[in-house]
Amino acid sequence: MSTDKKLLYITYYWPPSGGAGVQRSIKFVNYLKKYGWNVQVLTVDPNAATYPVIDESLQNEVSQQVKVTRTNSREPLRVLSAIGGKKAVPYGGFTNSNKEKWYQKLLRFVRGNFFVPDARIGWVDFAFRASAKIIRENNISKIVISSPPHSSQLIGLKLKKEFPHLIWLADLRDPWTDIYYYKDLMHLPFIKKKDLHLERQVLENCDAALVVSTPIADLLRVKSDKIDPNKFTVIPNGFDRQDFPEDISPPKDVFRITYVGTMADSYKPEVFLIALSQLIKSNPEINIQLRLVGSVAAGLRATIDQHSLSGRVEMIGHVSHHKAVNYMCDSSLLLLLIPATANSEGILTGKIFEYLGAGVPILGIGPVAGSAAAVLQECNAGKMFERDNPKVVSEFLEKQLLQWKNNPDLRHHADVSKYERSAQALQLSAILEKLK
Repeated sequence: MSTDKKLLYITYYWPPSGGAGVQRSIKFVNYLKKYGWNVQVLTVDPNAATYPVIDESLQNEVSQQVKVTRTNSREPLRVLSAIGGKKAVPYGGFTNSNKEKWYQKLLRFVRGNFFVPDARIGWVDFAFRASAKIIRENNISKIVISSPPHSSQLIGLKLKKEFPHLIWLADLRDPWTDIYYYKDLMHLPFIKKKDLHLERQVLENCDAALVVSTPIADLLRVKSDKIDPNKFTVIPNGFDRQDFPEDISPPKDVFRITYVGTMADSYKPEVFLIALSQLIKSNPEINIQLRLVGSVAAGLRATIDQHSLSGRVEMIGHVSHHKAVNYMCDSSLLLLLIPATANSEGILTGKIFEYLGAGVPILGIGPVAGSAAAVLQECNAGKMFERDNPKVVSEFLEKQLLQWKNNPDLRHHADVSKYERSAQALQLSAILEKLK
């Protein structure tokens, strides 16, 4: 095999870690292997890592032909979580509680100002040494680094100094200093300046960059006039057709709306809850249920009770990716929530693409001019609504319910093939082949 087809894929989040970022990396690696790449993976030892979510089942999705090297790490989050409990470990930002205790605020300050760019910075030196060894011993010419944590991209900076001719592609799944919860980190001015400097260094020195949406590319390419604006390629998150069961179809005896993922305070689903309450009141003869699969903030649980919906809501909690997909398929309608935060127009959560894979209609709450809304419109897979108009959401729900009464199977048959992981990995393969 030629040197050009040898690749080191570096990612902190890898099974047994769960989450959308893990899915992206697994599928890229597996399909690149099928497309003729000799891929090795470098990741952190789970015994040394701090994962917000665990999904042991994802271990089974990794190709047996892929060599995985795991390294040690120094994890300050282990100490912080021991002091501050589970909430000290970041999960979807810092959005799961409006009643934060004083020591939790202190821990956020510590995390934001003592660990730059993030609290996984303790992995960088271990990963650099292991990566350099793998590159030398295997004559590897190209690397992909997936983040967040964005500290992982600093490995690329160190490797570029060690191997000047190394080709480095940075896969930035989220914004860096523009992430919606950035202000919650309470950076001191000089710390924020340092973080911005690191961000610019990465963007200036990587040979190519992947992002999941055009708005994120727009945010990053203007960070410095030394950044080549043409180095950015949008490859959104996606879905793997093989993950979706053929023997599960929408229910016939219940109109079931399902939400999969974290539901934090910033997601503000009130407009949907009002509309759902109205739908239930106007259709007492119909069994209408809301199913929440994943973590739900305490404040939102109280909001659900306020709308007298507790008897209609099933809270499942975190499940494996396999079970989450099954829940999507076993639904009449899927709920999509975009956080009500700055730059929310550019948020293109991985969840939307798995929703597309399920083929079930999607009701979205968030910016109607955002990236997620554009995908729904492009695929004719659902509709996005702003948070200020429960009436139009109610009308949409009533329309969907009427259609369901006539035919409980509301699945669409839109062409979503461009969002399949196999096609996306082929696109990545082409990018890597062109990089010299």
